[in-house]
Amino acid sequence: MNKLTSSLHNTLKLLFEIHGNIELIIAYSGGIDSQVLLHALAQLKQKKLISNEITVCHVNHGLSDNAKRWQKFAKQECAKLSVNLVVKCVNVQSKAQQSLEALARDARYDALKSLRNKKSLVLTGHHSDDQSETFLLALKRGAGLKGLSAMSVQTQLGQHLLVRPLLKVSRQEIEGYAKTHQLSWVEDESNHDTCFDRNFIRQQIIPLLRERWPSINNTINRSASHCLAGQELLDELAEQDLTVCKTGEAGLHIEALTALSPARFNNLIRFFMAQKGSLMPSTEQVNQVRHQLQADEDKNPQIKVAQHVFRRFKGILFLTPAYNDISDWQGQVELFQDTLPLGTSVLALPDNLGELIFNTNSMINSTLGKNQNNPLPRIALPKRDQLVSVRFRHENPKCLPHFRQHSRTVKKVLQELNIAPWQRKRIAFLYYDNELVAAIGHFICQPFIVSDSQLGMYIRHT
Repeated sequence: MNKLTSSLHNTLKLLFEIHGNIELIIAYSGGIDSQVLLHALAQLKQKKLISNEITVCHVNHGLSDNAKRWQKFAKQECAKLSVNLVVKCVNVQSKAQQSLEALARDARYDALKSLRNKKSLVLTGHHSDDQSETFLLALKRGAGLKGLSAMSVQTQLGQHLLVRPLLKVSRQEIEGYAKTHQLSWVEDESNHDTCFDRNFIRQQIIPLLRERWPSINNTINRSASHCLAGQELLDELAEQDLTVCKTGEAGLHIEALTALSPARFNNLIRFFMAQKGSLMPSTEQVNQVRHQLQADEDKNPQIKVAQHVFRRFKGILFLTPAYNDISDWQGQVELFQDTLPLGTSVLALPDNLGELIFNTNSMINSTLGKNQNNPLPRIALPKRDQLVSVRFRHENPKCLPHFRQHSRTVKKVLQELNIAPWQRKRIAFLYYDNELVAAIGHFICQPFIVSDSQLGMYIRHT
């Protein structure tokens, strides 16, 4: 057994001790790296050194004129080795401030995640030269320890475990294996385009470094390992700080946050954002978050970071999505057919806010009335000729909510309910013609309350 096959077998053996006879999914492009990985795995299975089910996944990005030819090649190679092939076609759309390479990678990983519902090991052909390139790319961006850690041997990919079993194998060893076994593979023409940073590093920088320092690949990989160890320590510290600062799942206590040193503050903010699935902020953005926390108590500063926003409210720092402006949105609701209530009407809300279900069925109303999770009163039905609409804008009228004895403006009522300013803009208000009936999920105006369980309606937000 050569070094490559031995390294692959040893890595898998350790994983099998933990995960048992788990399915193996090979991320297969048809290039030399994934071709060698596929061949070596097939050899291990043929020699009965592994018994796991193997599935090959080829992702067709549709970015090259050769994409169909590569897909055909994948089918031929998998047929030769008698392994199951699944082809996933993805649509990669260009986005501002994101490289095409990164977008294609994300689409590829999404395709791999969707392949199976049960946990599997997703194997890629990344090797030590790829690790060096990733390290140098991170260095070029001015990344911290997390970025300079480059690629881990294993990491979570949705419900799966992404494994890079060849990460200690060099490109030269992979090419030697392919030559020994007389393998064929496809060449992506974009790999020669030095407009892409990775290709520039691979073709221009690494050869120059290797000429001066032949072992540079090993030393870069060693540095990446040191960075990973350092990042693991920072994550442990962030876990401890998070325990002190966190308030439920929603946010962080500002008083506890600002008691941290600047370095620990920055570390915790990055860790918290990573847990929320946010892109990592720049140093300047993290410093801005800390600075804005010192604003006057009556201010509610907002700091946009990637697709998320940090917001302060009542001593807590929240991280929310960057919401769209929905103040001009309006939806009409039909509650009657001829002269009879429809029973159920559904209204889809904008900006991922879900649906409203209007239920005028008297039997269901009675059942809901006994549900402690639905404490709001029943709402009187409109007159047949009234326009029923849902809006997110209001003119701050006075109203008399079901829980108050006296009228107050809508703005004051929402403040009484301790609703954060950005959440107030996402409350759906029910109107009959132009008269406010309810702030759905929060209060019903008293003139529109009915006490009879057989009358009126409930609104459920899903």
